[in-house]
Amino acid sequence: MMIKLNMISVTSSTMSFEIENKECFYTKNKIDMYINGVKSGETGTNVFVIRNLKADSQYTVYAEDSVSKETSNEITVMTKSDTMVINIQDFGAMGDGVHADTASIQAAIAACLPGGRVYFPEGTYLASPLFLKSDITIELGKGAILLGEKDREKYPVLPGLVASNITGKDAYLASWEGEAADCFASLITGIHVKNVSIIGEGVIDGNADYDNWWRDVKNKKVAWRPKTIFLNQCENILIEGITIKNSPSWTLHPLMCQSIKLIGAVIENPKDAPNTDGFDPESCSKVWVLGTRFSVGDDCIAIKSGKFSTSRKYLVPSEDIYIRNCLMEFGHGAVVIGSEMSCGVRNVHVERCVFNSTDRGIRIKTRRGRGATGVIDEIHASNIMMNRVKTPFTVNCFYFCDADGKTEYVWSKEKLPVDDRTPYIGSIHIQDVSCTDTQVAAGFVYGLPERKIEELVLEHIHIHFDVSAEADYPEMLSFVEPMCKEGFYFNNIKKLVLKDIRLENSTGTPVIIQNIDREEILWGEMSWT
Repeated sequence: MMIKLNMISVTSSTMSFEIENKECFYTKNKIDMYINGVKSGETGTNVFVIRNLKADSQYTVYAEDSVSKETSNEITVMTKSDTMVINIQDFGAMGDGVHADTASIQAAIAACLPGGRVYFPEGTYLASPLFLKSDITIELGKGAILLGEKDREKYPVLPGLVASNITGKDAYLASWEGEAADCFASLITGIHVKNVSIIGEGVIDGNADYDNWWRDVKNKKVAWRPKTIFLNQCENILIEGITIKNSPSWTLHPLMCQSIKLIGAVIENPKDAPNTDGFDPESCSKVWVLGTRFSVGDDCIAIKSGKFSTSRKYLVPSEDIYIRNCLMEFGHGAVVIGSEMSCGVRNVHVERCVFNSTDRGIRIKTRRGRGATGVIDEIHASNIMMNRVKTPFTVNCFYFCDADGKTEYVWSKEKLPVDDRTPYIGSIHIQDVSCTDTQVAAGFVYGLPERKIEELVLEHIHIHFDVSAEADYPEMLSFVEPMCKEGFYFNNIKKLVLKDIRLENSTGTPVIIQNIDREEILWGEMSWT
């Protein structure tokens, strides 16, 4: 059978491709890549980037399985042209990791013509926040490191809201956890820019540690911590191949952006670094996350859309989000929706991913107070492999976040009146998931009694528990008890469908069902040992 190869991005010096198969993240065998008939390298992952190409040149690419010798379709691609290529060292950047290169890099960005490329050669470039402009490519070559300054006094502050004399409406400039708030500018900041690519083999290092950004993180100091990359109301952004690490807070945060591609990147933060999510698309549409590896100190991917106050002014949902062939490790959650979701999250697809040692796998979290526009719907996950994930599936409508998170309004399990602060969860479909060495519970789903989860479908799910697992909490809500090797808990759902569910080494009740309006459970296909 022929290998199916798809092209997913092209720049003036790179191309990225995805192999279409049933494997999760990794290929079954090593794959040899051929360019213009000559072997150029090999890959062990379904998504790969070809680099060091010439601008405005035609290339024919195909792939071959190194064992079976099956070949793919050929794809002929023309790389984009460069209007100019600027080397930042020609603008005075020293790259010695000691002298500040901010002014030189910013000058190079300002001088670059539309359609041009700003190139970082090998070296360590110490910088405070840099601001992007439209229609350029930033390329970090092999051995190039963009290193953030440690001194917070070198980071300008972005006001949360700025009055606009044109629209009469405040401009939403900076954000912290779903609301407009003063924040330090990020190492790379883009505001209302279009057609920008950030590519290469180099590293963007936020240079955060417990001496500068990770200490006493609950207290605001002048402004909230920066991200490493912050994009505000941007369009057509490509981030490809680079490594981003040691972020002060969220690593990559697009806010109210359209057409974002994150391809073949690596996002790394220490496991104990606070709030260092990997990728947080907030109120964004048309988002593709392909072939990216996450190893972080909080959620790997957290899809958000603001809090209640934000939805009253800027009702922009997150929608049309595709996550494929990614590897998530050591985060609190692998793919998470919420808890800031007051503008809604719709049409999310997660496929062919691997989750290793995350606290939770597919995770949805919300609470009373997020609002009636806080609609989560059309969530799909399929062909996922999980290993040592504590609880593979969770939906928590009592998430105890924010200053009032542990009040009775949030934690009460009584049926409260439905009003303009009551969120809604529609359809969730999860199928073809295999979990090994699960720790806490197979799944924990707890909807609101006054507005039940509309539909939850689980099909072809295999959960294998670690015999030496230790007890922990399945979710973050008041009054829940620790669990260990428990089955599924379902509460407050209108329609629940379970088909072909297998549990191994479970010591608790396989399925607990409460307050379900309609059940479609094929008990004959369920098994547990």
